[in-house]
Amino acid sequence: MKNTPQEHDVILLSHGDGGLLTHQLLDGLFLPAFRNDILDEAGDSARFPLEAGKYAFSSDSFIVSPPFFPGGDIGKLAVCGTVNDLVVSGSRPLYLSASFIVAEGMPVSVLSEIVQSMSETARSVGVPVVTGDTKVVGGYNPRDIFINTTGIGRIHPECDFSTSRLQPLDSVIITGSIADHGAAILSSRLGLDTDESPKSDCAPLTFLLEVLSPYLGSIRFMRDPTRGGLATCLKELVRSGSLDILLVEDRIPVSGKVRAVTDILGVDPLYLPSEGRAVIVAEQGRESCILDALRQHPLSQGAEVIGHLEKGKGNVYLKTNLGGTRPLQMLVGNPLPRIC
Repeated sequence: MKNTPQEHDVILLSHGDGGLLTHQLLDGLFLPAFRNDILDEAGDSARFPLEAGKYAFSSDSFIVSPPFFPGGDIGKLAVCGTVNDLVVSGSRPLYLSASFIVAEGMPVSVLSEIVQSMSETARSVGVPVVTGDTKVVGGYNPRDIFINTTGIGRIHPECDFSTSRLQPLDSVIITGSIADHGAAILSSRLGLDTDESPKSDCAPLTFLLEVLSPYLGSIRFMRDPTRGGLATCLKELVRSGSLDILLVEDRIPVSGKVRAVTDILGVDPLYLPSEGRAVIVAEQGRESCILDALRQHPLSQGAEVIGHLEKGKGNVYLKTNLGGTRPLQMLVGNPLPRIC
């Protein structure tokens, strides 16, 4: 495959018309970055074999602003977001697609940096990008880019994650500190990019199924607390209305940097997204083993049991550090648009 140089330094509308410039972009940027045997066939669709079993299929779109932020960028986020959706469904990600809508005027060097980040992240977890698409649109800020990733993964035979399996006394576990991604985006928008600013936790969670392999049958459900943060994620778990969740505030890990930013701005970290954490609901009595396993991995060293389930009516309660109890609701409105 030839590595065609680009005729232009910025993206033009004609980069998306399917003609010469489109092929220069494909041959000079996308195909070398994501190269693999399936993609090299250059067909209208990816063709790949699948073993017998059960599969998960997930799609997400990413429009974060700014596209580069402390701890990551929209390319890394686009890979991690869909990979993590597959992982918390109990599946090992196998293949990804990547589709781009790029603003006219974007420097090719910026697009290249984003694509390289996607490529490095996907390769780091062994999940090839096997198909994709590119469009160019006018009338947007030249730094705007929208990325859709879709993935397919094979569900582990021991995994049967479902809210219908939740039971009273189940333990609620978080794999690390919360709200780092939201606080990092917020800090970046306010021009607070310093060594003391929070950094996004954006990371792939593919390690979870490996480190938790002996305990997968004891895990009832998993979810990543992205938009709406931990509070909204937990409200979604009990919306069937027969269970409550009781959280203990001083067990919920929040870094000092995140706490500083959210205290100053009056934002509740319980509603800020994480992009490299998972909420795990496990059978009572298995939480210590699961915590020990999680803490062996650098991306989940901060894992904690933060609460438990009990019979109820679909509420989430927080036992506060002051000794009170307050109900948590789903996020209403969005204090941070275009965050993921």
